[in-house]
Amino acid sequence: MRICVYGAGAIGGNFAARLSAAGNDVSVVARGAHLEAIRSRGLTLLTGDRKIVAEVRASDRPADLGPQDVVISTLKASSLADLAANITPLLGPGTPVVFAQNGIPWWYGQGLAKERRAAPDLSRLDPGGALARTVGFDRTLGGVITTSNHVVEPGVVHNISPERNVLWVGEPDDRQTPRIEQLRAALIAAGISSPATTDIRYDIWHKLMANLTGSTLCLILGQPTTIQKTPMINRLARRAHAEALAVAAAHGVVLDDAPETRYGPKRVYPDHRPSILQDYELGRPMEVEAIVRAPVAFARSAGVDTPTLDAIESICVSLAEAKGLYSSE
Repeated sequence: MRICVYGAGAIGGNFAARLSAAGNDVSVVARGAHLEAIRSRGLTLLTGDRKIVAEVRASDRPADLGPQDVVISTLKASSLADLAANITPLLGPGTPVVFAQNGIPWWYGQGLAKERRAAPDLSRLDPGGALARTVGFDRTLGGVITTSNHVVEPGVVHNISPERNVLWVGEPDDRQTPRIEQLRAALIAAGISSPATTDIRYDIWHKLMANLTGSTLCLILGQPTTIQKTPMINRLARRAHAEALAVAAAHGVVLDDAPETRYGPKRVYPDHRPSILQDYELGRPMEVEAIVRAPVAFARSAGVDTPTLDAIESICVSLAEAKGLYSSE
């Protein structure tokens, strides 16, 4: 398959290298020193005791790469305006685009089952409707990622979780289509787990729980995930998690993910600074809208009382706006 990974940083670089090593024609959209290193030395992936050096086509101009069989976007929600402005040259007549990101995706309200409550206004996730115009709902596929990686140096990605690299993919209406089956097969052949799912929104909310109820507390406190095991913060995370579960259930997504399980005594808390905290510390645009504000909008539209999440939202927005990394206007 001709596959373009749009945003080949740590996660995108991992997937691009694996897909290339499996025999696919892979290209990447990257920037800066990372791009120059990939062009000159290839894309290197270090995973367990393996070293993969992938020869991939790379550019910061999608027009250089041409139409693809599939585009996998690993951009953060706060960076999707760049994709909307530049993706058109990558799109052939039937090219699907996988949006693999944290938080509530811009397309969430499309293809909902009739028995589910309508989504709230999510227009802030797609300002001006740019993604709806350039990509469109017919091309859109949902994606949820579980993997841990970091860029060691330009052009070199270290996969910290060699046994845990997962990309769930699904149609917005959860149909089991040929393009989903073909993409899953390509991912699995490349060593990327892609379990079949009949409810992509379940996977979206399940991943969101960690970011909304745990990563946000790390942001507020300026601490790694180990802070979540301290008694007072653990109680706060449990309350936030219980509220978030109620919000998801009100919108037809009943998660098997009790607070006692996620934040219980058996959980191991790695010494890791979540991406929303890293973005804050490094002065990068923050995913506040997708990770924090949109889920709270779901609560309000369903009439679910969420005092803990409301407080988390207020503090996260205030922190991000004070550094100019997010605007609620």
